[in-house]
Amino acid sequence: MSNPNRYQAIIAKIFSNHFENANEFEFDREELIAVAKELKIDLPKNLGDLIYSFRYRNELPETITSTATGGRDWIIEGAGKAKYRFKQVRLSQIEPRSELVTIKIPDSTPEIISAYALSDEQALLAILRYNRLIDVFLGITAYSLQNHLRTTVKDVGQIEIDEIYVGLDRQGRQFVVPVQAKGGSDKHGMVQSQQDIACCAQKFPELICRAVSAQFMNENIIALFELAMMDDELKVVDEKHYQLVPASSISKEELHLYATFPE
Repeated sequence: MSNPNRYQAIIAKIFSNHFENANEFEFDREELIAVAKELKIDLPKNLGDLIYSFRYRNELPETITSTATGGRDWIIEGAGKAKYRFKQVRLSQIEPRSELVTIKIPDSTPEIISAYALSDEQALLAILRYNRLIDVFLGITAYSLQNHLRTTVKDVGQIEIDEIYVGLDRQGRQFVVPVQAKGGSDKHGMVQSQQDIACCAQKFPELICRAVSAQFMNENIIALFELAMMDDELKVVDEKHYQLVPASSISKEELHLYATFPE
């Protein structure tokens, strides 16, 4: 069986083992092994990829999604070390809005970085860093602390943050900024935002958390979202679209237009 098909078979069986019109329930990693053995399916070498694929990349099987009620959807979230939780939540569709103005930014990305970036995600993280787009978007001075931060969060388990920044504003307030980088077919994930924010609350309790998600659009346009969790729902606080161009291609008319935008 191909990876998507065998993943779907395993996760569907786990769901049916537990679901009895419940809005949430937990299972552990050992059950993945037991179910694969029962279904005579070879497990992937990286067992965590099965859960990761449904949390961030692929849709859950229709046999699972069809049981959600009240305009809700099923997600899989961490529930501790090697433990997971199926849960019904209201999911917001976080997609770039076509009607927003695109703001041109002089491209400061070194050409050698553009030439050798190994993936959309790595390229996007590098572009954010070299063009200081986190600073521009949030209106703070931000510094990259670490990328691909792997850590453990209480009651969630192990997580990975694509990149994490720390920063400050002119009032001296200090911030922590977890960043999601979305390339290809990846979706903005409520689960990832929720766990990023939880991680920052535990690891940096004295700092103000401002979660950001970045996404490639087209023609060197990058959509940036500031996201927040409200009542178990993912909400967009702000959204901006930036296009990286040679400085000479930004016209005087465009600069005058930008001067009229509210801060």
